[in-house]
Amino acid sequence: MPPRLIMTDWTDIQTDLAAQGYVAAPDLAMAVHLSLALGRPLLLEGAAGVGKTEVARALAAMKGCELIRLQCYEGLDAAQAIYEWNYQRQLLAIRASGETGAGSEARLFSEDYLLERPLLRAIRQPVAPVLLIDEIDRADEEFEAYLLEVLSDFQITIPEMGTLRAVTRPMVILTANGTRDLSDALRRRCLYAYVDYPDRATELAILQKRCPGVSDALAGQIIGFVQTLRKEDLEKKPGVAEMLDFAAALAGLGVNDLTRDPVVLQAALATLLKTQSDRANITTEVAQRLAGRAA
Repeated sequence: MPPRLIMTDWTDIQTDLAAQGYVAAPDLAMAVHLSLALGRPLLLEGAAGVGKTEVARALAAMKGCELIRLQCYEGLDAAQAIYEWNYQRQLLAIRASGETGAGSEARLFSEDYLLERPLLRAIRQPVAPVLLIDEIDRADEEFEAYLLEVLSDFQITIPEMGTLRAVTRPMVILTANGTRDLSDALRRRCLYAYVDYPDRATELAILQKRCPGVSDALAGQIIGFVQTLRKEDLEKKPGVAEMLDFAAALAGLGVNDLTRDPVVLQAALATLLKTQSDRANITTEVAQRLAGRAA
């Protein structure tokens, strides 16, 4: 399929994503724009919690289409990701009809008994969906081979039925957290963007858009505190979602100054720190020091 013409300005994508509550950096907005314009999958890499999955959600909302998500994990195989047969229904049909032979086999391996999993479902939608292949690096290397036919030709071969070609071409977003190296073959089929933790101005804009009730003064403190906290030696650095939970918790507790109540601040760290060692390392004294820097 030849590339589609690039008809819109990439800043329109940035504006449209912002209307859905996602504040995208210029390089990310450009990558999304090119992915849509060229009809190519987009691979997003970055640490957990920086907002990679949210790109797909915002894009689906922006386009007014369905979001189909394939969550990857170790041991994921084609039957779970692409399709499988409803063996129970097939067995019941055989018992009910008493049929045997080629005619029975052809009827049993038909649409009536086909269970669509995310990849097959995505290419058979009448309106192009957003297909999110989340955390692809958690799946086994062998599973990547299953994706190549889909990402290259947007078609899936089912031995009993033949090749099923895409009704519409889904908008594909893949995410990876750096768990393992991805194959060159997969990378060749994708455009690429690295999603880092947002800078202060971008994260402040995210907070103000998602939590408009937080005062400007407290919002500045929250962003300063979280961004300083990420520089500490932590097992799990807080992402954007944790920052928003932190802001919501503080607002719910009636906090308007991070330095005012050390006990409440320490309790609110439950939204940011997700391991025992991180909670132990960020003591009340450390939290107060960081809050003082953010004030």
